[in-house]
Amino acid sequence: MQLFQTESTIIITCSKFLSPYLTQEVEALGYKLTRTFQTGVELNGTLNDCVRLNLHLRCASQILYSLKKFKAFDADELYNHVSRINWEKIITPNTYFSITGKVDNNTINNPLFANVKVKDAIADRLRNKTGNRPNSGPELTGAVIHLYWKEYEAEIFIDTSGETLSKHGYRKMPGKAPMMESLAAATILATKWNRNSSFINPMCGAGTLAIEAALLATNRKPGLLRSNYAFMHIVGYDEAFYLKEMELLKNQILTSLDFKIIATDIDAEAVKIAKHNAYSAGVEMLIDFAVCDFAETEIPSTNKGVIFMNPEYGERLGEVSQLEGTYSRIGDFLKQKCGGYMGYIFTGNMNLAKKIGLKANKKYEFYNSTIECRLLEYELYEGSRREPKKDAE
Repeated sequence: MQLFQTESTIIITCSKFLSPYLTQEVEALGYKLTRTFQTGVELNGTLNDCVRLNLHLRCASQILYSLKKFKAFDADELYNHVSRINWEKIITPNTYFSITGKVDNNTINNPLFANVKVKDAIADRLRNKTGNRPNSGPELTGAVIHLYWKEYEAEIFIDTSGETLSKHGYRKMPGKAPMMESLAAATILATKWNRNSSFINPMCGAGTLAIEAALLATNRKPGLLRSNYAFMHIVGYDEAFYLKEMELLKNQILTSLDFKIIATDIDAEAVKIAKHNAYSAGVEMLIDFAVCDFAETEIPSTNKGVIFMNPEYGERLGEVSQLEGTYSRIGDFLKQKCGGYMGYIFTGNMNLAKKIGLKANKKYEFYNSTIECRLLEYELYEGSRREPKKDAE
């Protein structure tokens, strides 16, 4: 079973509302999608394609390679179908493996029970075929098998990623309420930033947005910052193919920029954390950091690009009332100091967003964890914007 050269269905999952930006990434790599949905995309490919996708994608969560579809009415049928798969040709008895799952079947009270049945089917098959039973557990550090079971339709996948791809590996110090790296990348992809003009990030917090902008601008892919994937623990893994792909990634990196990426925060500790994370990502020399109030952020007068801010949303009434003044000041800052730029505000509180006092050109839907958010786009005109004269009647 040469899975690394055999085509099958590949499902790439992502957080809710990220699929349009995941689609951009996958199609840019030359792949043709067969389906898109709110939390992912589908295509056909080999495990080697999964290797490549894992290294490149910024907006993905997991990359799943389909092994078998079947109908299972209860846990016993699930076990029987899974035990018929040639697991001895997929993982060795010495390979540590884990089971993940998404289960919605009315015969199962606890989804973890279904995962245990899959684990037992694999371990029993390997013991019967090889005489050895492999170790398994919850850590996603070895081979990972994923179960999708909805009503009576079941599918078994190799999860080629293991640990989620949403984390890009550089954020050693998370800071307060940080934005997930995949979400940060997607929100930047949603903007009109051309990756060749200024990217200004006041209220930078842990620096995720500025760092993702620097990674995008210099074509640094997430695979450069990670050394272990679940595909590495599957029989037939071709390390030479992986190393060749890694070399291609390294050769694509741009080492300098002719525009500024600026990140500021009034909290000195936040800027310290952001600098540390930028260092881990290898882009600390590409970002100008400063400790200051957002309104004092340097705004370059040439090569104008985007201003991107992710202010606090406020969860308690007192916080919200205090933030009203902050959002009002953000509006003044954008109007008075950022002419010629495109402005973007990411917020989970649309009532606070009204205090900005500007009309958004566009509103993009996102989720930050469980909070429904919007990315608001503002065209910031230089000088006064004059209304076009109406033709005389």
